[in-house]
This record gives sequence, structure tokens and C-alpha cells, in this order.
Amino acid sequence: MLPHHRWFWGAILLAAASAGLLYNFIFAQGASPAAGFVYGLCMGSAALAFDRGLILGGLQAKIRRLPASLYVPAAEFVYVLMIVAGNALGGLVVWGLSLTGDPLSEAVRITPRVLTYALAVSAVLVFVIRMRDLIGGEVFVNLLIGRYHKPVREERIFLFLDVVGSTAFAETHGDLRAQEYLSAVFATLAEPVRRNAGSTDDYIGDLAMITWPMQRGLKDARCVACVFDVLDRIEAEAETWTARFGTVPRLRAALHGGSVVTAEVGIDRHKIAYFGDAVNVTSRIEALCRPLGVDVLISQDLLDRLGDLPPGIHARSLGAHALRGRGQPLSVATLERAGVGGARPTAVAGAVPVAAAAIR
Repeated sequence: MLPHHRWFWGAILLAAASAGLLYNFIFAQGASPAAGFVYGLCMGSAALAFDRGLILGGLQAKIRRLPASLYVPAAEFVYVLMIVAGNALGGLVVWGLSLTGDPLSEAVRITPRVLTYALAVSAVLVFVIRMRDLIGGEVFVNLLIGRYHKPVREERIFLFLDVVGSTAFAETHGDLRAQEYLSAVFATLAEPVRRNAGSTDDYIGDLAMITWPMQRGLKDARCVACVFDVLDRIEAEAETWTARFGTVPRLRAALHGGSVVTAEVGIDRHKIAYFGDAVNVTSRIEALCRPLGVDVLISQDLLDRLGDLPPGIHARSLGAHALRGRGQPLSVATLERAGVGGARPTAVAGAVPVAAAAIR
């Protein structure tokens, strides 16, 4: 887990525990601060574990698919259950540590006042989490600390993932069904992106833009691993996709990196935006996938900086190509599984410098 993720979740749990501590001072005159802290921590942990899908993940997924008129009461009901369970756990811990003189039956029992207070606190914390989810974890933290209040020049890696055939899907199944399809595809990206320390910064129609600070994305070739982790996940769930949508998503991916200016823009609605040639070039590379007949392209510039690729992945040079709006041709390569496209399965690590040398 990245430092800003650890910081955020630690702060949320601390806020929940502090709310329990505050309750103890307001309603129990501070008789047992440690007990209030434990109760708050346990109830907050239970509610957050459900919200993040760590417990009852299947139930949460079903609730999220409900219409709004049913989603809100169903979600509130489950949050009540989580708070009751967290209160019982907190009571057990408090009683076991002798932080209260109450018998166990009283320590684990929740009162209407406690439940109301806990629901109010949970509503505030879940709102903050939803705002973070809405704009992305890393973007949320950067906006919060004002990192890009003034423009900053930095090096970033960009990954554009485009859902192939989404327009045809919409024409066949309608816009609402197409949006459900795209939402499911984008949801599938979340875990592989998180695992590879990336940040999903924007969705543009049927395209997702994922970024890394240069060194973070280069480490262990995370930016490349992310692409194939996404593809592997879709392939592993092919039967589910077919049953739900009648098709298995196909993606086109483009990877490039370079210097950009990153800045916080907007007045009524703030957003972190990237300005520079690297963004435009990544878009042009993605557009090359179709005429070149490949699904994954990477610029030779970024490939040269990566070093070793993830096990089982190799690069195959596709030469230099003119890009619209760019004076100089750009050398690109496709990334493939070993053994795909006529390559030798053993040429995994060695294929990279060979491909690079072929187009210099």
C-alpha cells in the first residue's frame, strides 16, 4: 500500500476512534476514555470493512446494483448491522481488558443513542471516502494538501486504456446498457491499478487514463505489469462477462512517459490536469493500435527506460511512425506474452534491448 493510502485510512480510523472518545466525554463525563476509544475504533473498522468490500463483499456488490430507491435503505440497514457488530466487538474487548465495570451483557449491548451517534459519524466518514473515490485517492490527497496549487513540472508515465467496440455495443444494446458495461469494465481496472501503485486520474468516454510518477511507474515495470494484470483479470472472468453482457471486453493500451506540467485548475470544480506533449503522444500511440493490428503499444523512449520487463512479457519492435501534430516520427513496440506473435518463449528479458537496437 502506498504511503498516501496508509495515511488516509489511518486518519479515517483515528477519526472513528476519536469520535468514540468524544462520545465518552459528552455522555459519560470522561469516565472511561480508553473504552470510548476502543468502541469507536471497532465500530468504525466494521463499517469501513464493509464499505471497502473486505467483509460481505458479495452483498455489497448486489446492493450497489440496486436502484436508488432501494439502494439507500438497504445500505443504511447493513451499516446498522455493521455498527451493532462493531459495538459488540468493542464491548467484548473493553470487558476483557477490564475497562468497564459493566457485565458483558451490558458492555456488548447497543443503545439507541449510541446507534444514532455512530450512524451520524459513519455518514460523515463515508461521505469523505466517497469524495475520495469520486476523484481518486492520490488526486484527493494532492488537492487536500495543495500540492499542485502552483503548476509543477514533473515526469509521469501515462497509460491509456480504451474499451474496443463500446460504440457498437451501445448501438446494439442501448446507451444505458452500454454505460453499465463501461462502468463494469472500469471497475475491473481498480484493483490491478491499485496493486501496481498507479492512479486512475480520468475517464474520457470509453477510455481510462492511468498515471504514475516516473520513478514509481518504472520500478519493477509496474506500468507494464498493470496492463497485463488488467487483461488477465478480464480473461479469468470471461464466463462472467459473457453471461452478464454477452461479450468479453477487449482493450487497447498505450504507454508513454515524459515531462508534463501538473496543475490544479478550475474555480467551481477543481481538478488536477496535465499539460504537455507526453499526454498528446500517448493518445496518438493509442490511435496507432488499430492500423498496426496490435492491442498494446509502448513508446521506445519509455521502453528504453524500463530495463527488465515483467516475467513472461517481451517487446517486439514495430518501427518508427509519424504521429499527427508531431514533427519527428516516434518509434514504438508492442508488448506481448512470450510465445505470441512468433517470438521465442525464452526471449523474455533479452528481447527488450534487441527490439530497441533494431529501430535506433
